[in-house]
Amino acid sequence: MTTDPATTEPAEPEAPGGEGAAADGEPGTTVRTRTPDATEAAGGGEDTGDDGRAAADDTGTEAGGTGADGDEKATDADDAGTAVTGSGEEAAGDGAEDVGGGDTGDEDADGKSGLSEAQAELAAQRVERERIERRKAERNGPIDSGAGLSGTAADLLAAVRAVESGQKPVSTVFAEPEPAPRRPAPEPVRRPQPVAPTPAAAAPARETVDTVRAVLARGGAPESLAAQAAAVLGESAAGELGADPWQLLRVGGVRPEQADGFARALLGAECGPGDERRGRAFTVWLLEQAALAGHTALEVPALTAALGRYTVPDPDAAVRSAVAEGDALVFQDALDPASAAPARETGDAKDAEETGDAEDGEGAAERPVRVLIGLERYALAEESLADGLARVINSLPKEDPADWSSAAASAPRSAAELIRAVAGHGLVLHTGGEASRAEPAALLTAARALGLRAYAATHATDGRQRFARLLAGTRGSAPVSGGGGAGETVDAPDALQAVATVAGLLSGAQGPGRDADGALDLDLLVVLDAPQLDVETAAVLTESLPDGARLVLSGDPGVLWSAGPGRVFADLLAARACPQVASRTPDPGPLGELVSGIGIGELNQVDAPGKEIAIVPVRDAGEAVHRTVQLVVDSVPRALGIPAEQTQVITPGHGGAAGTRTLNAALKERLNPGPGRFGGFDPGDRIAWSPAPGRTVSGRVTGADADGLRLECAGAPVVVPKERVEQSVRHGWALTAHQAVGQRWPAVVVVLPGDAAQALNRPWVYTAFGRAERHLSVVHGVEQALPRAVAEVSAKPRTTRLSTLLKAQVPTAG
Repeated sequence: MTTDPATTEPAEPEAPGGEGAAADGEPGTTVRTRTPDATEAAGGGEDTGDDGRAAADDTGTEAGGTGADGDEKATDADDAGTAVTGSGEEAAGDGAEDVGGGDTGDEDADGKSGLSEAQAELAAQRVERERIERRKAERNGPIDSGAGLSGTAADLLAAVRAVESGQKPVSTVFAEPEPAPRRPAPEPVRRPQPVAPTPAAAAPARETVDTVRAVLARGGAPESLAAQAAAVLGESAAGELGADPWQLLRVGGVRPEQADGFARALLGAECGPGDERRGRAFTVWLLEQAALAGHTALEVPALTAALGRYTVPDPDAAVRSAVAEGDALVFQDALDPASAAPARETGDAKDAEETGDAEDGEGAAERPVRVLIGLERYALAEESLADGLARVINSLPKEDPADWSSAAASAPRSAAELIRAVAGHGLVLHTGGEASRAEPAALLTAARALGLRAYAATHATDGRQRFARLLAGTRGSAPVSGGGGAGETVDAPDALQAVATVAGLLSGAQGPGRDADGALDLDLLVVLDAPQLDVETAAVLTESLPDGARLVLSGDPGVLWSAGPGRVFADLLAARACPQVASRTPDPGPLGELVSGIGIGELNQVDAPGKEIAIVPVRDAGEAVHRTVQLVVDSVPRALGIPAEQTQVITPGHGGAAGTRTLNAALKERLNPGPGRFGGFDPGDRIAWSPAPGRTVSGRVTGADADGLRLECAGAPVVVPKERVEQSVRHGWALTAHQAVGQRWPAVVVVLPGDAAQALNRPWVYTAFGRAERHLSVVHGVEQALPRAVAEVSAKPRTTRLSTLLKAQVPTAG
């Protein structure tokens, strides 16, 4: 199959070695994607975050990027057995800059104002964590479990029991022959009560920062870390750093070797690789790096192996110390017998110990378990999510006055199955591509026609607007019908009121608001883009639902997973604890055919008579940048009439010779040149703003003043404080696939430089190619790496507990 576009014209004189249509890069009429005629280019980047930083705090995370600009790979999470490689598919770096202070707000399209969505969302999460802490404190009765464990697994379990029971964590606790009793299962907990929005956390006192700065100076650490260290460690930061220098690892961006150097400077001869404080701090740091890669916990062998690679002499002792001090929690999760078969067949005692396989005293059948270590923040969020989902499943009223049968009978055939499933169940999963969103729209229309308080929530503002147009039947296709009769639609203003972003819904800025008990004031909630839910957001969302409310999670399982820890949607699909409705509505046209094939591992030959797809081969990164700019500025507007402002560039990473930084600089020079007098930005610049970890909002710069950088995002004004601009605002002509999730554009240019070959896998390609509505151009420099990634490289695994927890909560699961 050929890769040359049909429409040709001479290349620009400065084109480095291009000829004919391939040099011009104009969209063609035929796509041949199996054997692209391209040579490998150099200089790409990985989708691993920004500037080599690896921050892991409550407000934002960034994993390191690579490229020609000297960025550094975030391989530490990989060291922890977390499968983070240069591709950074699961890193939270894209749009995960922390949002921190400032009293700036984002007035939503509905005119509601107050605190920003990010601040309100963080406040809601704080309330949720306080509720989890109260629940934890109520668990005080004994439950006999874990008696069959031995070796390291038994030591870890005994340690956490000792801490939970209030005993002093001394070394002898690990040698006790009989483990202490565990806490009982939690009692049902009331949902969080409504609270007034709280202001952003106050900056640390100047005196505190000054004392921390003095300690940092003594240890040779950059004094610029003083404010952040004071904010993370609190008023006693200086004392904590003096007593335990490795606490510096809690400050975002600090690397283990930097913490070691700081400790040597402060402690001198007392500092050594076997220091208990060092092992404990490295354990916590590795768990935080694992969270950046999407894991909510790590198996013990993976964690101890990673500690060994950081020259911790006794990894087992380091893990036990972290558990005993309460810095980490230990869990044992039951496994299916089949999953433990390899360890039993080999007879390897070490494997049996690591997986927790044990036999009772009478030689009865084995009870396989796996032992996991996790940070309390994510572990308790996952448990809370399982509790909330079980409540949703079990709290559906037995008698429902709504006439769902008539609604299903009058709905389109593709939506009738979904409506019938929702009629009889509290939780329903719905899977499908972009075209399948018509089915949740029909469900929402039917539910509202039945008098129910039905709302939808999306991941991004762009998705909210698209679904509202679909709900209103104004997108140029047939009106959405259902429930009240054929052809019935929701008025456009009402449609936008019925749809919110997840962040806007939780903050109260959008959607129905909350009732007197603090629960969302609704009967049915449809969550689109469900694969983007991380465990913390999903836990807050489910705990906010009132008893008896129905929840529908809808999304495309082929796209990239959430930027935050967990794989909520995939775990729920695996648990089979509720009905699953798979859409049979295919995405239309050549683009739909191409993306559908990628979803099943096939990069198919696709005819594109309307210039829907074009392949532009390139030899190196310099040529890739040139062709990309040519496509955005000239070829696509001229051939298809799609202006540059409606064309989005997507590339694997921020760094490198063809990463977002390089591409944005080249596109700015052509589309909006300027000196960058506002922190590198000029009025009219296209930007990508990250108001919270894992969220990216597209917009434009309108100006700047003493308050900060002024933006317009989705028609609403936004002010980003000047101290937050560098961390939360980027130029937005070029994005990574993680930043682009939940959004779509009329035209998309996907750039695949030669050194991006290792960064590619099927979810990345599926997500990037699926962002185009009318036209897709692929600037192709990876040769056979593209079809190989689609056919052979799936999503990197994440270690989570949700599926196991839910099966325990819902006995009929599976």
